Amino acid sequence: MMKAFKTTGLAYLWLTVIFLVLDQVTKQLIAQNFYLGESVNLLPFFDLTYARNYGAAFSFLADQGGWQRWFFTFIAIAASILFVYWLAKEDKSNTRLNVAFSMMLSGALGNLIDRLIFGYVIDFLDFYWGSYHWPAFNVADSAIFIGAAFMILDAFLSNDDSKTTAGEKS
Repeated sequence: MMKAFKTTGLAYLWLTVIFLVLDQVTKQLIAQNFYLGESVNLLPFFDLTYARNYGAAFSFLADQGGWQRWFFTFIAIAASILFVYWLAKEDKSNTRLNVAFSMMLSGALGNLIDRLIFGYVIDFLDFYWGSYHWPAFNVADSAIFIGAAFMILDAFLSNDDSKTTAGEKS
């Protein structure tokens, strides 16, 4: 079993743990030090704002009466199992893909913990530009976004790598 952690993508679980802890600590700092809706301006385009999201991204399905909590909980559990499976199948040397899976696992688990404990996800990162306002989000959401970006990058670069490798063989 230890061999799997040394030779597969499971070796990147340390990254999942770091971002999961960062996510949970920052959410608790906000929840303990802000009242709901409180906002503190830090930059001309950024506030810390305590918000609760009962839905998914952009508060999708937030007003559906409660069933969505369990729906998104199930999705997060299924996604987490899938990310661990993919990490276990991936060779340790594929850094981009392993970072992608680890980051997305971290985000899925971070928001899953919130849904199970509170019934909602704590959001607090609030960016805007003039009258354009991005919905508040958190470290877990950021980890999912970064992981998805690494996955897309890997898809493009792996394609280029395989073309180069194929060209070198001929």
